[in-house]
Amino acid sequence: MVYDPSRLRYADSVLPSLTIKEAQQLQFKLVDNMSKHFTGDQFLSLGDLGVSPRYKKPEQTERVERVLADFFGSQKAALVRGAGTGAIRIILSTLLNAGDSMFIHTAPVYTTTKDTIRMLGIKTKAVDFNDLQSVEEAVRDDEECKIFYIQHARQQPTDTYNLKVIIEMVKRVKPDLPIVVDDNYCAMKAYGIGVEYGADYSTFSGFKILGPEGIGVIIGKEKHINLLQERNYSGGGQVQGYEAMELLRMMTFAPVSLATQNEQVEEVCRKLNEGVIEGIESAYMTNAQSKNVIVELKSPIAQEVIKRSNEFGAATHPVGAESKYEITPMIYRVSGSFIESQPRLKQYGLRINPMKSGASTVLKILDRAINSIK
Repeated sequence: MVYDPSRLRYADSVLPSLTIKEAQQLQFKLVDNMSKHFTGDQFLSLGDLGVSPRYKKPEQTERVERVLADFFGSQKAALVRGAGTGAIRIILSTLLNAGDSMFIHTAPVYTTTKDTIRMLGIKTKAVDFNDLQSVEEAVRDDEECKIFYIQHARQQPTDTYNLKVIIEMVKRVKPDLPIVVDDNYCAMKAYGIGVEYGADYSTFSGFKILGPEGIGVIIGKEKHINLLQERNYSGGGQVQGYEAMELLRMMTFAPVSLATQNEQVEEVCRKLNEGVIEGIESAYMTNAQSKNVIVELKSPIAQEVIKRSNEFGAATHPVGAESKYEITPMIYRVSGSFIESQPRLKQYGLRINPMKSGASTVLKILDRAINSIK
């Protein structure tokens, strides 16, 4: 079978990713920022603990936050507990009161974000972000929403909106409306994050850029980041110095690792559409959370393929969907929000991420799993 790019459905929904060369330059930029905020001795320290009198937090954590703020070209950064979900909850609870409204996309909402909306008592106004004119009209005419909330990665296969274009439009129509971006799965792999495109706040999980468990990152305006840090005065709520340093060290390696992974995602998709494995209806790349390959099978055997893939060495569930623990390729069910929008994918769909493996390993495992069912 000849490879036909037109077969790749939802091609417009795939977010551009850094090349390996571009990722190297991003790594160099991060290290350059480190040298501006650390002496050599300070960087070789694992870090202090507790509520330091000088900053009301560990001093080493403060230095890491300054590096991140400069790196992303923003006023302030905060490291918080609760990974990406915690970062979203904390910034939303700082900007909104119970009963306040915010704009969201007309698509299935990521599970933990949906619960954040519920527990904070936030009202939502859904607009189709894929229709720029509708977004412009909604923002211009609305008098209630106090935040424009947007997820950088795709919520459904048919999403095509351009984050930068939407941010620029919202700021042109209503400059004072705060924009909060969920940049999970996009930080250190896309060409920019929300605050670099003009949003007021970006949030993401340090775990998804090879960092330690449970650390969330908030980048943005100084006023409200200062406020959320004042509210989080408790010593037990601080990200300790050694944790902040582990995040910064591992973050250094994330761009090149993620760019290499992206290269293998594209190779897997290309090979599958060339017909190297029987029993596959189609394969296409999406940013369903992380960038990966969605495979649609000819038979409703997806759940069995996942089980068999485990026997042949593939991970069958994520840890952090690109965390430091995820080395072997993942062959897993399609994301919950994708299944909600297309229920058929539960029985016919697979989500494949090479993680740190090469395309050949992915294809070998998938072929063995499908053939073992036959």
